[in-house]
Amino acid sequence: MFTVAALYHFARVPDPSAVKGPLAAVACSAGVKGSLLIAPEGINGTIAGSREGIDAVLAHIRALPGFAELEWKESHAEAPPFGRLKVRLKKEIVTMGAPGLDPASVGTHVDAAEWNDLIRAPDVAVIDTRNAYEVEIGTFEGAIDPQTESFRDFPAWWEANKARLGNKRIAMFCTGGIRCEKSTAYLKSQGVEEVFHLRGGILKYLEEVPEEQSLWQGGCFVFDERVAVGHGLQELPYGLCRACRQPITEADRARVDFEEGVSCHRCIDLHSDADRARFRERQKQIALAKSRGELHLGR
Repeated sequence: MFTVAALYHFARVPDPSAVKGPLAAVACSAGVKGSLLIAPEGINGTIAGSREGIDAVLAHIRALPGFAELEWKESHAEAPPFGRLKVRLKKEIVTMGAPGLDPASVGTHVDAAEWNDLIRAPDVAVIDTRNAYEVEIGTFEGAIDPQTESFRDFPAWWEANKARLGNKRIAMFCTGGIRCEKSTAYLKSQGVEEVFHLRGGILKYLEEVPEEQSLWQGGCFVFDERVAVGHGLQELPYGLCRACRQPITEADRARVDFEEGVSCHRCIDLHSDADRARFRERQKQIALAKSRGELHLGR
């Protein structure tokens, strides 16, 4: 059983390149795999490994200046969720196209146990800050879906819709908390005073709120091999299109547009014949690795 830790923390990082090497070395020596992003505004990532390995990486990050209050969410996987370790430098740890927001100026955190009461209030507008394909498989009852294809689209969506939401308190949520934390900081920079976000995101809510009391409907897309989880963070029966990295069901697999590792109904028109030829070769290598009992690192 592998421990999976989803983490992020907004804090000033004056020299991200100086943080990258030592952090990568600790993770590598601990046998931890996954992805870690470092930017001037903080650190974000999801990693998996042994209990001891995850503890070593988390301890290293928490020892960095400004990261003592780092929080993370844990789950478990029977198979390795990641094939390799990636530690990268970025302009933003979650890309909105709005670097330079004050990490300390975010909305009011609301714990999972208090979330239902907040979003049921008639003067509250609830906004799902995730992408359209994530919202498609699950969201909170009554939430507004901005139908964005990318988090970069959110500032433009807000500009187009802020007038109709101007007299409301705003409650925002996302998978693990990072996108809604940044979007609340953005709204505060735009002059919105009463803005809230779900502490720990949907994952924390699904972990802590009993299903019979839940206002969550459907599944929650996660960015690893589990694809989607439900209440209690139990894996749900979704697959992943390897061409566009979006969730698919068994019914989607039966569509004429679906080819394992090459295309699905969402991306069939997005790639060229040359792209699909590349994807077929990749899928061939994945199948060969599987037949040898190996993990294909490019999966």
